[in-house]
Amino acid sequence: MNSTYLPALAALAGSAVGGLTSLAAAWLTQRRQDHASRIAQDRARRQKVYGKFIDEASKLYADALVHDKAEVAALVSVYALISRMRVVSSAVVIEKAEAVVRASIDTYFTPNRTFPELRQLMNSHPISEPLRAFSEECRKELSNIQSR
Repeated sequence: MNSTYLPALAALAGSAVGGLTSLAAAWLTQRRQDHASRIAQDRARRQKVYGKFIDEASKLYADALVHDKAEVAALVSVYALISRMRVVSSAVVIEKAEAVVRASIDTYFTPNRTFPELRQLMNSHPISEPLRAFSEECRKELSNIQSR
């Protein structure tokens, strides 16, 4: 081999290694950014569904405290949100959501509460108690998404 070719081949090999290293670094960086973006979107989607469920379930529970007949539209709305959660959430979150709806439906079978009774109920135990377990499980799941 001619000694004049050696520096030229070394330069080409160095350029190729440098180019491949740069390409690999860019690919890994883009992949990591895409992964972080997907996690952020997943988290935001779940937060939105959980927030809507909490709003609708709270309305349903409040209605159950003062009425003895449920509005079918409210039940459909809550069950639709549970079905949306089934796509993205863990079984434990779904279980807690269904328990919230069962507690609300059971509340329709209790005597209607007057405003003073609602105040007394708030003082004796939180009205939001049926949603507490659901909210805590959602917080755990969202925290686990963050740490992935």
